[in-house]
Amino acid sequence: MSIPSNLAKGYGRKTTVDYIRMLYISYGSVCEPETQILLAGDLGFIEKGELDTAKKEIAELERMLKALIKSLENKHLTGLLPENTDF
Repeated sequence: MSIPSNLAKGYGRKTTVDYIRMLYISYGSVCEPETQILLAGDLGFIEKGELDTAKKEIAELERMLKALIKSLENKHLTGLLPENTDF
């Protein structure tokens, strides 16, 4: 729940800097279930196939968040996005 909530909060702030900050927080929140899933796999609570699927989905979410962060940071740093950008 915290990942989409952080995304919504950052988007709702309507500034690029706040949005990027909340994207980083969301990225950190992805690490929590990732750790729990890895532990569940190590302890034998989930099957290898389910573990592999979950790891792939988490990696894709991480990739998308990193790409969005990088894109917004590049636009902000090069002046393509003003500080108070309405999305």
